[in-house]
Amino acid sequence: MKRNALWVLGVLGLIMPFQAAPQTATDIVVLKGLAPVTVLSKTYTGNAALAANYVATGGIQNGTIRQATLLPFTEQQQQALRDVFITNGNLAEMADGLGSTLGYAYLARAHYIDPAHYTNLSESVADIIKYADATTQSNAGSAKYFFANATTDGKTQVSGEAMAILKNIAGDTDIFGKSYHHAAGSAGANAYGNSRPFQTEPSITLIIGPDYFYFPSSNLVYNYGPLLDLSNSPSYPSGHTSYGYTGALLLAMLAPDRYSQMITRGAEYGNDRILIGAHYAMDVMGGRTLALYDMAHLLANDPAYVGHSLPGAPLIKDFQAAVKEARADLTMVLQAACGKTIAECAREDTSRFSNPAANEAFYDETQTYNLPVVYPQNANKVEDVRKLAPEAGYLLTTAFPWLTLEEADQILTMTEGPGGGFLDNGTSFGVYSRLNLYAAAKRAEALGSAHSSTARPNNSSAQKGN
Repeated sequence: MKRNALWVLGVLGLIMPFQAAPQTATDIVVLKGLAPVTVLSKTYTGNAALAANYVATGGIQNGTIRQATLLPFTEQQQQALRDVFITNGNLAEMADGLGSTLGYAYLARAHYIDPAHYTNLSESVADIIKYADATTQSNAGSAKYFFANATTDGKTQVSGEAMAILKNIAGDTDIFGKSYHHAAGSAGANAYGNSRPFQTEPSITLIIGPDYFYFPSSNLVYNYGPLLDLSNSPSYPSGHTSYGYTGALLLAMLAPDRYSQMITRGAEYGNDRILIGAHYAMDVMGGRTLALYDMAHLLANDPAYVGHSLPGAPLIKDFQAAVKEARADLTMVLQAACGKTIAECAREDTSRFSNPAANEAFYDETQTYNLPVVYPQNANKVEDVRKLAPEAGYLLTTAFPWLTLEEADQILTMTEGPGGGFLDNGTSFGVYSRLNLYAAAKRAEALGSAHSSTARPNNSSAQKGN
């Protein structure tokens, strides 16, 4: 079967990298947060991290570096090919993190008919997806050309405020292109900067198989074209990863019983970009940090993030309230579909996410990709989330309402991943790069169980009294 014009236009419209516009206030904050990548070539530790990034990316892509992936390597490659498509209209591609029972129930109501047409579970769910995705993708898109050649679109120079970010730290653009001998405009390189792994690595393993819509495909046609030409699309950060973690967190908030599995799905989605050959490990870590930062600020109803007119999104002034409304709608629909409570249906799972130990092992691998420490002063330091980024606690309290914000921040501090990475320079944004939401969710769930156990006798007595 040949792909028709609608299919091609839909793919190009939905998964082309976000085209950057002039930087907004939130863009500026995110650019500052991601900017430590621009000074890596100036220090021994930074150069070591750049070298490790290149080696790790190539090894993961061709399978010589074995990861604790949720599927056998060849099957994970096929999953990566399907994950090229971004289902930003309804998060259908992320729904398998909900498990075999809830996931199928979700897909029956929210799925893609073709690349340009899809259904949604409810208007409230669709609204928060559109608003959150518009937020994170704007920031990711703005960053791509900024870190490539200090422009908004490859050609238009950024504002003085944005340019000052690089000047203040003496940062360099095109850090990956220059470090990996593919400077912007050179033979085989990106025209603008930060050439991708399929351009800089010695070779890329070919993946052939069905894509999201079951058409015969390969990673070649989704990197070089004709379906998706990334040859002149800057690499850093990964917009797919930002979308993946945004979607994973949204579904985790809507179905908290699947929080840890959804976080794992976000990690898998980002990691799949390395398998495709489209992104470096640092791109994925940058995309993840951006998504976690933005989602926390959305959930905190930060005025810089809510109440703004965003392209293709409804106006949301209270994101917390919007999530709660969407959760009520999702709960009602999915409980009716599976005939049991959400908690019961969440436990009915035979998917690749049904093994908690395997989920945790894989998630932990993606925290740092074993890249070396760049900021040794933070390597063995516990960074106080409450002081650096108190809003981060909303990533837990929204899903686990028995926690106070202070308790959530404390959990995030206690479960932090390794410190001193290339983004962990002691800033508020940097601490998001080491948040371990899988470990944090486990602790939050344990506290919830303890609270329930304490309350149960009283509930039982009350029932007997009735």
